[in-house]
Amino acid sequence: MSTGAERLGETSGPENNVLDDLERGQPEETKLPAASTTTEEPVGEPVEQVQSHISSHDMTTPDAFREDGDEVYDRLPNHRKVIITCVLSLCGFLAPTSSTMVLPAVPDIASTFNSTGTIVNVSNALYLIGMGISPVFCGPLSQVYGRRWVCVTCGWLFTAFSIGTALSPNLASFFVFRILTAFQGTAFLIVGASCIGDIYRPTERGTAYSWYLSGALIGPAFGPFISGIIVTYKSWRDVFWLQSSLGGFAAVLLSLLLPETIHYKRSVELEGLSKSTYAHKLWQWTNPFRVIRLYRYPNLLIAGVASSALVWNMYSLLTPIRYVLNPRFHLTSPMQSGLFYIAPGCGYLLGTFFGGRWADYTVKKYIKKRGKRVPEDRLRACIPFMGAVIPGCMLVYGWSIDKEVGGVPLPVIVMFLQGVAQLFCFPSLNTYCVDVMQHRSGEVVAGNYMIRYIFAAAGTAVCLPAIEKIGVGWFSTISACFLVVSSFAVYATTLWGRTWSDRVDAKKEARQKSKQQVDREASQEPKI
Repeated sequence: MSTGAERLGETSGPENNVLDDLERGQPEETKLPAASTTTEEPVGEPVEQVQSHISSHDMTTPDAFREDGDEVYDRLPNHRKVIITCVLSLCGFLAPTSSTMVLPAVPDIASTFNSTGTIVNVSNALYLIGMGISPVFCGPLSQVYGRRWVCVTCGWLFTAFSIGTALSPNLASFFVFRILTAFQGTAFLIVGASCIGDIYRPTERGTAYSWYLSGALIGPAFGPFISGIIVTYKSWRDVFWLQSSLGGFAAVLLSLLLPETIHYKRSVELEGLSKSTYAHKLWQWTNPFRVIRLYRYPNLLIAGVASSALVWNMYSLLTPIRYVLNPRFHLTSPMQSGLFYIAPGCGYLLGTFFGGRWADYTVKKYIKKRGKRVPEDRLRACIPFMGAVIPGCMLVYGWSIDKEVGGVPLPVIVMFLQGVAQLFCFPSLNTYCVDVMQHRSGEVVAGNYMIRYIFAAAGTAVCLPAIEKIGVGWFSTISACFLVVSSFAVYATTLWGRTWSDRVDAKKEARQKSKQQVDREASQEPKI
């Protein structure tokens, strides 16, 4: 197999490979060269056998699998990639954390604005809707103007709107600033995921995504614990001053440490155009419906629904903790109920060390079997956890609380286990979205986050009324069934996902050819 250096010698540089990929699409599977099966008899002098001094560690193995164009991932040294991943993980921590930091403070906020906890919880649902709408704008913009510009701008805006939330004089302004904060914060998740895809090879992305996602998943779990301590001793406004400080710190790190990672910025194609042509092309490329239309691909739709099932589970578990567990265990302060958020948070933290590695291991295992990389093989890593472990934990959690059995240890243990299991699912699903359509990764990831946070908003808004109506046991059963059905759909994608994708591409190509034929015939008609 040729090395990256040899391939560089055969082309004019990585830029050419990237431009070719943009024109024909990123190769989704590349075959390993077949081993030669012919042998030649020695001629003349017998060949002397010499013992090799190369260790097996230094020899090329299938784990060192490389694809055409991989040299583009060598632009940055490994230590720089690690720094970028850490900065993006911190940024990914912010928006999801803010969605749950408010939970222990809900009664205090309601009291300040002479409202009710139910109304204030609506603000959190609107916050998550803002997180769901934002991706359809941030994703396409990052494809045109690059990742760095979008990240840095949103970092400073996130800080500004967090300050506005802390200073809110009434409930209406609190709602508005919360939604605006969410709109900026989601950019870190969308563009950050695309940055990881820009700098890491497909066989390395799972591990990198696991570390990157640790911030986005640990935040919602530890946020309420931190907030609970603050609200117990200080004002709820101090929660948002802390958020403002973290946002400002992240914006500074982005400004100083995040380089431009995208392989090709489409903005170069806009240079020299008239204003009308510029605006027309920019709208074509950043039209939010470009993201929504990606769901014509059944495999992307299923990946989005599966991610949504996990996020629905997470927010419907975390949102009602104070209302469900406080009366169950006779807790009296926000800090006491905040301690229960530590269990899933520790699970997310532990899963960080293993979830992404498990996803990469699964990819490499199937490369050895097939001799090529198939993006759908990565999804196999998450099926047992999504289909069995997390639903089992949800059932035990819900019914142990509902029937008042097991005491405090049982819900804490299952919350911890489902946290670990989620980190075995998210890296596979997120990385698949980049692997399957690399040349439109920003838009694919944006679509995935759009649908998952719409479900998160629904889970946040529905969980408390539903639990009051049917009980935490039956509500947890509904969440478990959602996960099981999603896991079967993911398994179907591993079998037929490529076929579905090819079928959609064939229909698009047929429509384009038909349109071109009609245009040719119209141009050939004689003018009267």
